[in-house]
Amino acid sequence: MLARALLYGGCGAAWKYAEAALAAGLASPALLLAILSTRVIPHRFTRPTAYRLYLELLRRHGFNFAFQMKAANFKKIMQLIDDNLGLSKIFGFSTCEPGVFVVEFTLCMLWQLVDAALDDEGLLELIPDKKAHWPTRSDDVSAFDGTFSEQRIDKIDKLQKMNNVITIELIGHLLHDKVITHILSLARENIENKHWLRRKFHPIVTSNPLSSPNGRCLGASYSAQWIPIDMYLEDCLDGSIAATNSIETLSGLIKALQAVNRATWHDAFLALWIASLRLVQREREPIEGPVPHLDTRVCMLLSITTLAIVDIIEESDSEMNSNWKEKRTSDDLRKELMLSLQTLGDYESLLVPPPCIISVANQAASKAAMFVSRTNISSGYMENVNDRTTNYSGNMWHLIVESCISRNLLETSVYYWPGYINGHVNSITHALPSQLAAWSSFMKRAPLTQSLVNVLVATPAPSLAEVQKLYEVAVDGSDEDKVSAATILCGATLLRGWNFQEHTVRLVVKLLSSSDPIDFSGGESQLVKHGPMLNVIVTGISPVDYVPIFSFHGLIPELAAALMAICEVFGSLSPSVSWSPRTGEEISAHTVFSNAFILLLRLWKFNHPPLEYCVMGDGAPVGSQLTPEYLLLLRNSQVVSIRSSAKNRNTQKQLPVTSNPSSEHPIFMDSFPKLKLWYRQHQACLASTLSGFAHGTPVHKNVDSLLNLMFRKANKESTSIGSLSGSSSISLKDLTDFLPASLATIVSYFSAEVTRGVWKPAFMNGTDWPSPAANLSMVEEHIKKIVAATGVDVPRLVTGGSTLGTLPLPLAAFVSLTITYKLDKASERFLNLAGPALENLAASCPWPSMPIVAALWTQKVKRWSDFLVFSASRTVFHHNNDAVFQLLRSCFTATLGMSSTTSVCSCGGIASLLGHGFGSHCSGGLSPVAPGILYLRIFRCIKDCSILAEDILRLLMLSVKDIAETTVSRHRSDKVRKTKYVMRHGQVSLSSAMTQVKVAASLGATLVWLSGGTALVQSLFQEMLPSWFLSVQDLGRGGAASGGTVYKLGGHALAYLAVYAGMFAWRIDPTPVSRRRERVMWSHFEFLASALDGKISLGCDLSLWRAYVSGFLGLVVECTPCWAHEVDLRVLRRLSAGLRQWKEDELAVALLRRAGPEAMAAAAELIIGGDW
Repeated sequence: MLARALLYGGCGAAWKYAEAALAAGLASPALLLAILSTRVIPHRFTRPTAYRLYLELLRRHGFNFAFQMKAANFKKIMQLIDDNLGLSKIFGFSTCEPGVFVVEFTLCMLWQLVDAALDDEGLLELIPDKKAHWPTRSDDVSAFDGTFSEQRIDKIDKLQKMNNVITIELIGHLLHDKVITHILSLARENIENKHWLRRKFHPIVTSNPLSSPNGRCLGASYSAQWIPIDMYLEDCLDGSIAATNSIETLSGLIKALQAVNRATWHDAFLALWIASLRLVQREREPIEGPVPHLDTRVCMLLSITTLAIVDIIEESDSEMNSNWKEKRTSDDLRKELMLSLQTLGDYESLLVPPPCIISVANQAASKAAMFVSRTNISSGYMENVNDRTTNYSGNMWHLIVESCISRNLLETSVYYWPGYINGHVNSITHALPSQLAAWSSFMKRAPLTQSLVNVLVATPAPSLAEVQKLYEVAVDGSDEDKVSAATILCGATLLRGWNFQEHTVRLVVKLLSSSDPIDFSGGESQLVKHGPMLNVIVTGISPVDYVPIFSFHGLIPELAAALMAICEVFGSLSPSVSWSPRTGEEISAHTVFSNAFILLLRLWKFNHPPLEYCVMGDGAPVGSQLTPEYLLLLRNSQVVSIRSSAKNRNTQKQLPVTSNPSSEHPIFMDSFPKLKLWYRQHQACLASTLSGFAHGTPVHKNVDSLLNLMFRKANKESTSIGSLSGSSSISLKDLTDFLPASLATIVSYFSAEVTRGVWKPAFMNGTDWPSPAANLSMVEEHIKKIVAATGVDVPRLVTGGSTLGTLPLPLAAFVSLTITYKLDKASERFLNLAGPALENLAASCPWPSMPIVAALWTQKVKRWSDFLVFSASRTVFHHNNDAVFQLLRSCFTATLGMSSTTSVCSCGGIASLLGHGFGSHCSGGLSPVAPGILYLRIFRCIKDCSILAEDILRLLMLSVKDIAETTVSRHRSDKVRKTKYVMRHGQVSLSSAMTQVKVAASLGATLVWLSGGTALVQSLFQEMLPSWFLSVQDLGRGGAASGGTVYKLGGHALAYLAVYAGMFAWRIDPTPVSRRRERVMWSHFEFLASALDGKISLGCDLSLWRAYVSGFLGLVVECTPCWAHEVDLRVLRRLSAGLRQWKEDELAVALLRRAGPEAMAAAAELIIGGDW
């Protein structure tokens, strides 16, 4: 009735009455304005006075919801307004909840004002979606009675112009209102999924009222915030095998750090490139030994790093079809990448190529120069231009750019960047060099003669086309050509074909995989006729540099499944089955089996007790869970994931030959009955108890018979089994020569016997067993030098002038066996299995077993001395928990630049933490190894990683205390030196202290994540942090800093630690990589809410607790809002209520605002009830 009176009465008294009625609460302002809006706004030109009065009512009463929501009939009012304005239909949310209604009503009122203002200026037609959801003009000019005389036209025109100005002023006034601003931000977070709403209304709802709780850190320590990248990359190069995809892990790591560091993508990409270059430069001349070399590090730079960026940009590209905003974001990412690469060109010292790839870098620079000069050479072969025809100096920058161009991240226009081309063409010849001519001949179907094969094996393929051609020959060619093509594919093309390596490794796995049904038993498998080719591939990828490449690309599960099939098939064949390729070397079925079996065992810790992971639980080291069953489960999961994603990837350009898995059928251990039987027996051997070998039992008789057979030469000399001499190892060598796969059984048996401790020690006296005396003193001195940076004491190896040492008998026999191997290509693949097993076996024996082993091997291979001594130095930490704690402390002090004793670097950051890597390429020979390198090489041998996490948590708090004391002491010392305008050098601000705290927390989280994986991170959230808060912690005693400062910094440090660790383990993507994230976050948020409710009594300082809660929730809101989506709304309400009691209203609202549409009503009610 009131609306009718206003619309059709039109007198001023009616509007005054309406104002009084609304002020007295006799009518609902929201209902009245909803009715008027759709009737007054369309007629604002013919009824300017009514529109002016409507604007005044809207300004005074439109957004005062607090008292309206208390009305008994408010639910009916919401329904009437929804019927009139169609809010639930337009916005897609039901208006049954008052909070949701408030958000939609506010958007509707503002939207109508914006449309009216745009229409008045003639701008509404420029909006892509020209159709307004509420009318802005009336189609019926006779909707109201009455006409206007010409005398009133000027007055009406003036009123219309004034109304337009008032409308714009009202919009501005509303956008400055804190309640309205919070409601708009709430709408932006939760209603923005309506793309039409985002296109039209996005400029209004872009404000974010929550200021960052911790501003972006700048200054000298800014680069240190990217330490987790360097640590992860270096950890990938330790030679261990990971079943996960390094590309996805690295891209998730970059996204997490970009969010928590509040960095631009330019900074994030640049930090990634610099970290990858440091990885290469850290070992420009790596030590000799059975460890990954420089090619593997360059693979990480030019293949994995580039593919991680591809993953980030493709994720953005996948959303470009939804709306223009994502398309713009994707374009911005490519621009940021280009800018980062342009900036990278200024880091000349990092871009110096290692000597072995200088020629490749020069070829990349020459390719760009010839493109610019429009030289007419086929683009597919420009990479192989002879260096003698040009005078160009290339570096790592050129190789990185070529890697990006090959993956469509950049265009060839980058060749025109200033300074990209240095030098000039002396004389361009069109004569193809021998390598290029060889590949050209191959593409022209030239016969694969031995000389041609030798050239192609040593030269990477120039493009992906050649790789595809090799695959076709390996599949459809003659038997001889199949072997030749496989040999070429596993040569330099696999190792150094960085620009298309992701395709090459998949093709290699495809060639190894069988197209047979899932039952691989029997001799009719299709694999049998491919025996020579399979043997060439298995031996070709066995070198130590190759297996990590498959690990980086996430192909270990599929590779393991292929090798299991080969082992099952060829292990079931008679030894008489053999092949004679044109090389003249006869290959038996057992040769193929042994090579595949040895490679398969390198893919998991086969010589570790099977109960290790189950017993240790969350404290088990990373990689302990790797078993054949686990690898097959991962493989089956990847098949399902690829199959489902292929249906939704219509726009992705991927070659059909590499896009699909080798087989879409699931594979289980039951598919390999003989392999499964061996595996069960192997587990029983490792886990058997001492009682199983009692005299008189069948087990003892079998073992005794086997030992007599293996040690027959020792028995001929009348030597009892209990006192085996060194000659017994020769008999073991005879066994491994006959069947190399038996090395696995020998390793598992000796590993089990060492843990049982029933054998007498062997005296390494040079008579019965080889003596380490010649090198033991040198090993001791070098070990002391290597660990000097940590301050750890090395136990004496040589005492009383005697160099006599003892080893447990199984270890003495095993090391003697390994020494008998020749260091040739044929023995390399077996030593790659025996070496890590020997080191693990020696590390589990009493000190100084590993130094003695190193001394013995140094006598055999002098050039491996650096590697062997470094391996021996790691066992210093295996036998002493205090030494591990000291090493971890050195990591923190070195990173923060607080170490006065380190001889590596005192500037802090990456330079001090990781240093130059390891080797004798530094001046003065062997030098102290940076603590970070040492830790990354020893933590996998520590059985209980939960102890490491507790030490890291303790050291983080000690570091915070040191930071606070440094800040306070410098602040006090500088007080007397302050002037009115100048703060003298030396004072450290609280902001700088927070930067150091953040760096320390990122280091601690990285160490926890790398050491124990997601299981240890889960333990950190569910056990360690709650236990720490419940106990009494005294951080403020005995220091120069005030207790309040230490506790506040400590709370923020723990908040950063938790968020960093959670992001590293479970990423920040809306779709979790593991269901574990939801369970962990729910339990941790529940703990926080219960403590805030008073249901849990805390023992820690309240200022520390408050700093942790506000810091943790603030980081979640800003960096990982998807975590809040996975928490029950009732828990979030309790947290918000607790934050409001602390006067943290902004954070309380933001927590609900970022928790998804389900929390929108609660957030709106909190906004309306807040005191802003």
